[in-house]
Amino acid sequence: MRTEHALRVGDAAETGLADGSVDLVVTSPPYPMIEMWDDLFSARDEAVADALAAGDGDAAFEAMHAQLDAVWDEVERVLAPGGIACVNVGDATRSLDGSFRQYPNHARVLTALSKRGLVPLPDAVWRKPTNSLTKFMGSGTLPTNAYVTLEHEYVLIVRKGDSRSFPPGDERRYESAFFWEERNQWFSDLWEFTGTAQTLDSGTRERSAAFPVELPLRLIRMYSVYGDTVFDPFTGTGTTTLAAMLAGRNSVGCDLDASLVSAFEGRIDDIEDRSRHEIQRRLDAHRAFVADRDERPGYEAKHYDFPVVTKQERDIRLYAVSSVSNSQSGDDHLFTVDHEPVDETDQSTSTHSPTE
Repeated sequence: MRTEHALRVGDAAETGLADGSVDLVVTSPPYPMIEMWDDLFSARDEAVADALAAGDGDAAFEAMHAQLDAVWDEVERVLAPGGIACVNVGDATRSLDGSFRQYPNHARVLTALSKRGLVPLPDAVWRKPTNSLTKFMGSGTLPTNAYVTLEHEYVLIVRKGDSRSFPPGDERRYESAFFWEERNQWFSDLWEFTGTAQTLDSGTRERSAAFPVELPLRLIRMYSVYGDTVFDPFTGTGTTTLAAMLAGRNSVGCDLDASLVSAFEGRIDDIEDRSRHEIQRRLDAHRAFVADRDERPGYEAKHYDFPVVTKQERDIRLYAVSSVSNSQSGDDHLFTVDHEPVDETDQSTSTHSPTE
């Protein structure tokens, strides 16, 4: 199996992608009213800077989201019928003109997506681990002016039109199935990821809202099949692209910052080992799940030496990255990834974690 990946420098509101050419969107935009993004939003619309200078949080909030709205227009256009868009976004807290308040980014983004005809589906909340001893805001232990600390973000999930349809017995879909126990974990509405810190230099981190690779990897496996195309209009350090490579999907990513796009190549130097490690982790986890059950599941996997719980899992087949080649066309960075099936006779292990 071969997949193609493109990282483009440019405005995500004008991608040049064909109508309906994307099966899944996984992205995390810059969060309005988070100070690290003030300069970005202000540079594109001076009304943002004026509102912030005047202490008008409502006007600044709306002006920032108006910029994101142009990207949501593009997302709706490029999504195929039945395609899914997953948007990771957090709310913001901020003091302006001496007044502290919360700005509900997730509600504003979901409203914008709904206005474009995208159908809201149940969302997920993922909790970010924090060990800060000073994380509490407000007056500490004195009522009534202490504030709840935001330790979670939202994964908003919307669909374009009705559910996607597949031919009966579609091979790609059945090979892309997930294990029963993965389904039970992934489709909960509360997620926690641990041990997922990305090794980004401080300058890069200051310009990127990087999320752990497990997040896009999970979403890609949940809402697409092998060979689908995944689009990230705010690609940043390329985490969604990395996840698409590991998951055997094609991808397109856009970002305004050329240096972030250029830095992606350093993230895939050892992707072959990372891919095999991730596959071995999933296989080992399923074997442990089977061993913990009182009764042996009733179906046998076609490509592996273990049973599975449902008929839908029998054709699961995991593909490892075997090679990556890259080229450049103008500012676009292009990657071709070859994948090979990992069956029972070829389950080599690696000690490298896919999230380091």
